[in-house]
Amino acid sequence: MNIRVAHLYPAYLNIYADRGNIAVLERRAALRQHSLEVTAVEPGLVIDFDAVDLVYVGGGQDREQAMIAPDLATRADAIASAVENGAALLAVCGGYQLLGRGYRGRDGTFLAGTGLFPHVTDAGETRMIGDILLECALEPDRPSISVVGFENHAGRTRLDPGATPLGRVVSGYGNDGESGMEGCLVRRAIGTYLHGPLLPRNPQLADTVLRWALEHRTGASVDDLSPLSDVHEGRAHAVSASRARSRGGRPA
Repeated sequence: MNIRVAHLYPAYLNIYADRGNIAVLERRAALRQHSLEVTAVEPGLVIDFDAVDLVYVGGGQDREQAMIAPDLATRADAIASAVENGAALLAVCGGYQLLGRGYRGRDGTFLAGTGLFPHVTDAGETRMIGDILLECALEPDRPSISVVGFENHAGRTRLDPGATPLGRVVSGYGNDGESGMEGCLVRRAIGTYLHGPLLPRNPQLADTVLRWALEHRTGASVDDLSPLSDVHEGRAHAVSASRARSRGGRPA
């Protein structure tokens, strides 16, 4: 299968090697005889999101976020429609913030977001940095998985009451350093602060995103992807989890 991917603003949002998430998906797809057709969507480019199986948005600094926010806002309805119709989406850090209702900087300026995720983000006074470990229940009919990554953000993202987080923080800060929750999950759309990049150390999460994209492409259920060895990926995951646990729980 040829999986169609819209990579939003790669020239602006590619901090902490977030572009590596696309490379992981390409490799894991190829090992199952699938391919990724990746379209770089920069400001002004017209794209039919209804024809896309996966939308990907990386992270960036405040300056880069401000540069692409107006263009992203014009795509709000199209992105929401794609997700409603079963497309997968992965948004990291700055992309995660701007797919909420918006981001308020320290100077009071407000960047309007798309409203896909039910949250708003305010800039904090201090950064929240370090390895993080989550327990995530991505699908009600499948076991929960552990997800690891590296967080480095000053934003305090507060989910609306009743919103579904990506996962529970086992060790680390998460969305706001207080709630014990990290990220957000809307249908098959994942938003998270986890960098690293995220997917090389989380093969189960990578395969979940890949399976969702395949199901959108085929219009049929995909029970499971053929297994890969994941020896190195498993070791990387274990090291990251150990580093996160060594922090001694969720910091105050």
